[in-house]
Amino acid sequence: MENKDKPTRYTISQLAQEFGITTRTIRFYEDKGLLSPAREGQHRIYSPRDRTHLKLILRGKRLGFSLDESRELIALYDPDRNNKRQLLTILGMIAERKALLNQQLRDIAAMQGELDEVERRCRESLSHIH
Repeated sequence: MENKDKPTRYTISQLAQEFGITTRTIRFYEDKGLLSPAREGQHRIYSPRDRTHLKLILRGKRLGFSLDESRELIALYDPDRNNKRQLLTILGMIAERKALLNQQLRDIAAMQGELDEVERRCRESLSHIH
């Protein structure tokens, strides 16, 4: 069942307000070719497809995906199909991101251990200074 109350056109201000971002951010994504609004004079008019693309970009950003990775996901997005390829791609990206984060956690733990050791040695040395 189709929602007749859902807008079919959005202004840049409406999208900025809805997603809590600046209009400058939206124009940046447009400059990068991730959004393609229609023009009515000097005004940008965004479609529901643009809105969905913006939502995917922002979700990707929160997950740590690059703009190129977001571009790849957008290219795979097709609301008229089952999106199996897109979902499998997302799962692969998630696995890569999680592996990177786990490595960063190990690196941080190792660095903390080293800092603790140097701190211990400094305090020990200080305790011998009168």
